[in-house]
Amino acid sequence: KQSITGAGSVVTKNVAPFKVVVGVPARVLRKVEK
Repeated sequence: KQSITGAGSVVTKNVAPFKVVVGVPARVLRKVEK
């Protein structure tokens, strides 16, 4: 829900709402403001 995944990221777990994840493996970069 309202999460953003960076190009080429490998997501191995659930992503919390309103988070930006990037990298291999994907890690939280920042929170998305509403």
